[in-house]
Amino acid sequence: MKPHYPILDGLRGTAAILVVIFHILEVNFPPETHPMNHGYLAVDFFYLLSGFVVGYAYDDRWGGNMTVWQFLKIRFARLHPMVIFSITVGAIAFWVDPFRSSSFDISLIKLIGVTLISYTILPAPDVRGWGEIHSLNGPCWSLLQEYIANILYAVTGRKLNKPALIGLVIISGIVLIVTALYQNYLGLGWSFETFWAGPVRMVFPFFGGLLLFRMGKLIRIPMTYPLCSLLLIVLFFMPRFQLNGLYDVSCIILIFPLMVAAGAGGRVSGRWAAVCKFAGDISYPLYLIHYPFIYIYGYWISVTKPTAGQNVPIAIGLFVFFILFALAALKWYDEPVRKWLRKKLVPTRAV
Repeated sequence: MKPHYPILDGLRGTAAILVVIFHILEVNFPPETHPMNHGYLAVDFFYLLSGFVVGYAYDDRWGGNMTVWQFLKIRFARLHPMVIFSITVGAIAFWVDPFRSSSFDISLIKLIGVTLISYTILPAPDVRGWGEIHSLNGPCWSLLQEYIANILYAVTGRKLNKPALIGLVIISGIVLIVTALYQNYLGLGWSFETFWAGPVRMVFPFFGGLLLFRMGKLIRIPMTYPLCSLLLIVLFFMPRFQLNGLYDVSCIILIFPLMVAAGAGGRVSGRWAAVCKFAGDISYPLYLIHYPFIYIYGYWISVTKPTAGQNVPIAIGLFVFFILFALAALKWYDEPVRKWLRKKLVPTRAV
């Protein structure tokens, strides 16, 4: 089995942790004063990482025994157990939420129906009135785009030679730039109204990451993981600008690829290696399981109007809970279920 890029794993974990902080802050501040105004760019960073890692893991395996169907089953086994788990948590959280407005009450039968549709990762009926594609667990919208990216890679992307891939990246980059400049904001794709923006945000970074891997141009700098993590923090905490779309697209097209190239080319050992492994391990479950509780937290704030002294300990406690819950979900659910699924779905020679 190929070794992982530990720094890239660590950076994925850093981005996931920042997403959690972004969402905790989001229910406490209006958009114009949100301290982490660009936390939504973590999604685009995830797509870039994914394209790079998928190319690294699978580009050299298509000439052997692996078929498109086997590849999709491998990715299903990797991604879908946590989708099922997080949607289940989201459905339970919705049903037992004591602070949710009665205007959002639905029958148990309808909730079960929405849950079953959500299990497929396809857009599901909105149960909150916010227009979310996945109203039981909002971040699942980005997983739908990840699935589409993997299908595109398996069917077409893996076959593209370098000039064709460069052409795709340039065209999708132009579309992304036009969208960013027109909207002046790229925190889109999570709602039915902006569903069209999901593929726009996914195609360039995913296939840009694939191109970055195939080019093999890596960057070596000392202290790569802490420096790149610090850079992510700075980028995400930047305020909203007058030319906000230009900032967003500059991060995605210019800065994020340099960070991934540095992460892939860097070296890590000792305590930093342990930090990277821990952060990478919990990144996926952390990203998917925290938001159902953010809904409850947000409703609690809107109903009880807590003071800062009441709110801050809750926010800190939630953050710690998310880390521990993600670790428990990883060890007691995600890893065992993934292992079982791979044995059931994928022949040993194709893994």
